[in-house]
Amino acid sequence: MNIVIDARWIFPEISGIGMYTREFLSELARQDSENKYTLLFNNADVMARTISECQLGTAANMHAELLPYGLFSARGQFALPRFLSARKAHVFHTMNYMMPLLAFPRRRPHRTACVTTIHDVIPLVFPHAAPRSRKAKLFPLFKQLMIDIGKRADVIITDSQSSRNDIVRYMCVNDAQRIHVIYCGVSDRFRQPRPPAGEARPDRTRKVLYVGRADPYKNLSRLVRAFARAREMLPFPVELIMAGSPDSRYPEPQAVAKALGVHEAIHWTGYISDDELLGHYHSADVLVHPSRYEGFGLQVAEAMACGLPVICSNAASLPEVAGDAAVLLSPDDENGFFESLVDVLTDDARAQAMREKGFAQAGRFTWAETVRQTRAIYEALGPASEGTS
Repeated sequence: MNIVIDARWIFPEISGIGMYTREFLSELARQDSENKYTLLFNNADVMARTISECQLGTAANMHAELLPYGLFSARGQFALPRFLSARKAHVFHTMNYMMPLLAFPRRRPHRTACVTTIHDVIPLVFPHAAPRSRKAKLFPLFKQLMIDIGKRADVIITDSQSSRNDIVRYMCVNDAQRIHVIYCGVSDRFRQPRPPAGEARPDRTRKVLYVGRADPYKNLSRLVRAFARAREMLPFPVELIMAGSPDSRYPEPQAVAKALGVHEAIHWTGYISDDELLGHYHSADVLVHPSRYEGFGLQVAEAMACGLPVICSNAASLPEVAGDAAVLLSPDDENGFFESLVDVLTDDARAQAMREKGFAQAGRFTWAETVRQTRAIYEALGPASEGTS
C-alpha cells in the first residue's frame, strides 16, 4: 500500500500535535517495513531533524518529501490532490484536522481514503475560552470547516471517548462508526526511573508543576489562587513551575499572582526540550492540571510514568487518562485543589501510593499500541480504496 502522512504538523518548536506526530512516525518505522510511506514536510530543517530523531534514514519504505506550501495554503488545496493522484496513494493521513478538501468530496468512498486525527474540538466546545485566538475571531468559518471535514473524512481518529462524543455532537458526524478512539502513547523517555533523591531535609523547597499552554480554559488563575493558599498553610517553602510560556493575550494568571503576592514563587520556563521537561517531572513533587478540557491530557500520563503524583480536574478526557491513580476534582473546586495540594505535599504515604497507582495507569498507554491500531485502519481502508473513483 502507498500511504501518505502529512507531517507538516511538526513545527520548529514542538507542540503537542507535533510531538504526537514525531512519536507516531518513530514507532511506525519500527513496526512496519512493508507498506510504502511518503511523509510530507514544508520545512527542510524540521524534515532533517525528524528523520534523525525518528531514525527514519534506515527505513527503506519511508520517503520524506518537501512541499513548497504550508498546511493552510490555498495553493496546497489545489496542488496536494494532484500530488496524491500522481503518487497513487491508497491512504492519506493528516495528523490534525486540515485536509486538501478537493481530494475528498463528501461522496465516499474516495480513490484515496482519508484518515484525519482530530485530537479535540476545544474551539467548538468553548468558543469563548480563548477569545483572542485566530479560531475565535474566525469562529463561523472554522465551525463550518470542521463540519465539512467531518463529512469528507473516511475515518476520524481521536484520542479519547470524551473527544469522540464531542466530535459527534459539534462536528455533526451522524455515522459515528467512522470515529475510532485510539489513545496516545507515553514515550519511553518518560518511563525512566526518577534519580535517587539526596537527603530529604524537612525544610526543602517543594515544587508544584504545571505543564501546558496558558489559554483561559486551562484554568490557571484558579491554580494560582489554590497555590497561594497552600503556600500560606505549608510549613516549608513551595514554588510553582509553569512548564510553558505565558501568553501576553491572557495575562490574568500573572495579575492574580501579583495581587496575591506570590508572583516571585511562580516560574515560567518558556519553551523547553523533552530532556528539560523530563527534568521537571523528576524534580517536582506533584503535577497539578486543573484544565476545563483536554482531548487526552498527555502531561498527566507522562507525569505518572515519571512517578509523580497527579492532581487534576475531572473534566472531559482526564478521568479516562488518570483512572483512579490521581486526585480528580471539579475544575471549579478551588478549595479542593488547595486541600489536595496540602495533603499530597505533607503525606508521604499518600504520595507514594499515588506514585504506585500512577505507574500502573501510565502503563496502559504505549505508542506501540497507538500505531498498531492505526495500521489496522490503514489495512482496512487500503483494499477498499482500490478501484474506486
